Amino acid sequence: MTQPALGEGLLTWTPGRGLVPAATATAAVDGKLLVADSWLLREGRVRGYGRHRERFLRACADCAGPGPRRLVKFWQDVTAELPRTGEWFPRVELTEATRELRLRLRHAPPLGVEVRLWAAGQTDPRTAPRRKGPDLDALARLRGRATGAGAQEALLVTPTGVVLESATASVLWWEDDTLCLPPPGLSVLPGVTRALVQERAVRSGIRVDHRERTVAELDGREVWLVNALHGIRPVTGWTEESMTAGPATRAAHWRAWLDELWEPLPHS
Repeated sequence: MTQPALGEGLLTWTPGRGLVPAATATAAVDGKLLVADSWLLREGRVRGYGRHRERFLRACADCAGPGPRRLVKFWQDVTAELPRTGEWFPRVELTEATRELRLRLRHAPPLGVEVRLWAAGQTDPRTAPRRKGPDLDALARLRGRATGAGAQEALLVTPTGVVLESATASVLWWEDDTLCLPPPGLSVLPGVTRALVQERAVRSGIRVDHRERTVAELDGREVWLVNALHGIRPVTGWTEESMTAGPATRAAHWRAWLDELWEPLPHS
């Protein structure tokens, strides 16, 4: 196993050489991504690591990326390189121009336990909504607008106003005792944390349903944003004066459950 990296930086991968620090000029020229995936890494432990692997490999295959053997070897080298101490938010990448595989090591940003949401009717700007990577810049700009409006996240909707997800997270909500999420036929990213929550609900006998809802129909409900970085964040405020955040009566219990899913990274 290679010595785990200790600092932030971009590493590029080639067969035989493995992961090496990227040349700054190369990284700047080839910045657009075909595929990306990221997760929270805490003291060498992660939630749903195998699921992130499968999502990344599947997305690379969908856009004619490197072959399965190269992808598997890349992932093995990534696993060996990831730090086993500290709190990190690493990202694996497949670039568009050169089809280069990369690992971007980043310290984790401050984590949130709740979120204020901007829902100003933002039509989904993504070109590849079911694949993380190509639209990261567009979503970052949208999230920047949300920050300017006094929120931490922006909600995406269809042209007819149906709720999809936020710029960086899946959207779930509760209607009485039913856990709800957008129908799978809509343009939503296959969220790893969303799947973990949904599966736990089914195992617990909680009804799960896919429902089309507008922003206004979420008024007064317990709404969650869920992703690999922050886990479950209940929406505790909306920038729209007409919207009221419902009491987050279930979030603390589910966050405690999610914290039980940390597992050590495999050896390779």
